[in-house]
Amino acid sequence: MSHLMNTYNRQPVAFTHGRGCYLTDGEGRVYLDALAGIAVNTLGHAHPEFVAALTEQAGKLLHVSNVYRVAEQETLADLLAARSGLPEAFFCNSGCEANEAAIKLARFYGHRRGIGNPAIIVMEDAFHGRTLATLSATGNAKVQDGFEPLVPGFIRVPYNDLEAFSSAARDNPDVVAVMLEAVQGEGGVHMLDPFYLAELRRRCDERALLLICDEVQCGMGRTGKWFAYQHAGIFPDVVTLAKGLGSGIPVGACLAGGRAAGLFCPGNHGSTFGGNPLAMTAARKTIELMESGDLVTHAARIGAWLKETFAFALKSLPDVLEVRGQGLMLGIELARPCGALVGQALAAGLLINVTHERVIRLLPPLVFGEREAKELVEKLVPLIKDFLKE
Repeated sequence: MSHLMNTYNRQPVAFTHGRGCYLTDGEGRVYLDALAGIAVNTLGHAHPEFVAALTEQAGKLLHVSNVYRVAEQETLADLLAARSGLPEAFFCNSGCEANEAAIKLARFYGHRRGIGNPAIIVMEDAFHGRTLATLSATGNAKVQDGFEPLVPGFIRVPYNDLEAFSSAARDNPDVVAVMLEAVQGEGGVHMLDPFYLAELRRRCDERALLLICDEVQCGMGRTGKWFAYQHAGIFPDVVTLAKGLGSGIPVGACLAGGRAAGLFCPGNHGSTFGGNPLAMTAARKTIELMESGDLVTHAARIGAWLKETFAFALKSLPDVLEVRGQGLMLGIELARPCGALVGQALAAGLLINVTHERVIRLLPPLVFGEREAKELVEKLVPLIKDFLKE
C-alpha cells in the first residue's frame, strides 16, 4: 500500500534515467518523450553541460535566503529583461506562485489607483494554477469543484473575443487588469489571434489596465519565439514564467514592466526558497544552452514540420477535427474523448498527454530533432488511426 496522497491518475511506469529525448524505465524499456514533463524539460534529459553547471553550483551554495543579495538572481534578471523587454523580475518556485504574484501586482495597482475591490478579467477555459487565487482565475469548473468559496474579483469572458472584453471592462469600473494565456495549454492548445492580442494591448492602454500574459507553459521558446506574446509584436505589463525556465529544476518568475514596474516595495511580496542559487543557475544555463543551440528557431522549424506532417497524415480521417499549435506546442483534436490513447502510446514506447478530454497534446523537449520528430509521427499516427477504428 502506498502512503502517497491519491492526487494523480498515474500511468503504470516509473523511469530510472533519461538521455536527450528518451526515458528508460526500471525494466530497461526505452520511451520517446513527446511530453517533456509537461513542457518542463527544455533541454531533454541529462544534458551534460546542464548537469555539470548544477553539480558545480550544488558544490558551492544552495540557499542563503532573500535577506541577502543573491548574485545569481541579478544575472538571471538581466538575461530575462533583455529577452522579454520587461525590466523587473521576481523569482519564485512554480507557475502558480508566479501567477499569484501577478494577481497581487494587479490588486496592488488597483489600490494605488483608489479602487477598493479591484477585479481582473480572465478567459474561459483558462488554467492559471491550483492555489485558491489561481484556481479562481482558472476557467475549469471541474478543477474548482469542491473548493468553494472561490476567491472573488475575477470576471470571465470568452477567449479571442474583443467585444466581450471591452464590454466587461466598460461595465465594471473596478477592472484593473486582464490575465490570459497567449496559448491555452490545459484548455486544449488554443492560440490567441495575434491581432486580438495587439488590439487588446491598445484597449488596455486606453483604460490604463494591466495586460498580464501567463507564459508558464507557452514561454521559453516553446512556440518558436522566446515568448508567445512576441508573435503579436507587443509588450505586456506582466509576464509569468515557470515550467521550461529551469529545465526540470523548480523555478518561476514574474516579470513586470510598463504600468506594473516599480509597484512592489520591500514587504509587499516574498518567497523563502524563491531565487535560490541552484534554481537561478538552472535557469541561466537553460537560456545559455538554448541560445548556443539556437533552440528557439529550431523549435519553430521542427514544430512547423510536425504540424504539417500530422495534418497531411490524418487529413482523411473525419474524426480528426484539427491539428493546431505553434512551434513545439501542438494539439490534435479528435471528435471524441481519447484519454485511452495515453496508455496505448505508453505501451508503444511513446509519452504523450491528452487535455480537454479530446486533444492529444504534444510538448516535446526543444532539443527534439528530425529523427525524433519522424519517430513521433511513425508511432502516433497508427495509434490514432487504430483508436478511431474502435
